[in-house]
Amino acid sequence: MEKSAKKIAEYLLQIKAIKLQPSNPFTWASGWKSPIYCDNRKTLSFPEVRSYIRDSFTKLIKELYPDAEMIAGVATGAISHGALVADKMTLPFIYVRSEAKEHGLGNQIEGYYQKGQKVVVVEDLISTGGSSLNAVKALREAGCEVLGMAAIFTYEFKKAADGFTAAGCRLDTLCNYTTLIETAVEAGYITEENVETLKKWRVDPSVWGVK
Repeated sequence: MEKSAKKIAEYLLQIKAIKLQPSNPFTWASGWKSPIYCDNRKTLSFPEVRSYIRDSFTKLIKELYPDAEMIAGVATGAISHGALVADKMTLPFIYVRSEAKEHGLGNQIEGYYQKGQKVVVVEDLISTGGSSLNAVKALREAGCEVLGMAAIFTYEFKKAADGFTAAGCRLDTLCNYTTLIETAVEAGYITEENVETLKKWRVDPSVWGVK
C-alpha cells in the first residue's frame, strides 16, 4: 500500500489535482486559509490515473472487505469513482446525497438496496470528515451494514480521525497528507523550507494564516 500511496501522490501532483501554494494560500468554502487545495475530480479526466485509482480501491476492498455486497459513493465527488469500482468488482452501486431531495421521491440514497446489505463507502476526499460520516449515518439509518469507508486522499486531521472513531467506522485511504508532502519534496514541487509551514497548517487549519 505504501508504494501505491506514493504513486497516487505523484499522479495527483502531476495532473495538478493537488496544488501546493504555501506563499499564496487558498481560501476554502469554510473560510479557512490553506496552503494546499485538492480537487480529485480532475483524476477522472486522465484515463491512466482514474484506472489506477479504481484498481487500487478494488484491491483494498477485496483485501479488507471480502464480504462487501455493495459499493456506495458519496455525492458528488465520489459518485464516478464509486461506480467505476462497483463495475470492476461486479457489485451493485448506490450513491448518497448530502441531504434528502426536496422534490420527487425525496431520496437521500439513490439506487436500489435492501436492509442488511453489507456496504463499503467510497469517498474522494477526507477533510474534517463531516460530510463523509453524514453518508455513513444515512446508510445505517436506511438499514445497511456499513463495513467501512475507502477514500482517495485524507488531510489526516485529528478531527476526522476522532470522528470516525466515535462513529465506529473504519477509514482506509489510498493516499494521505504525509505521503503527499514527502513525495512533493522529493519531486521538487516544494522546498524543505515549505514543509514546516505545511505541517503547522495541519495542526490547526482553522486559525492558520489568520492575521
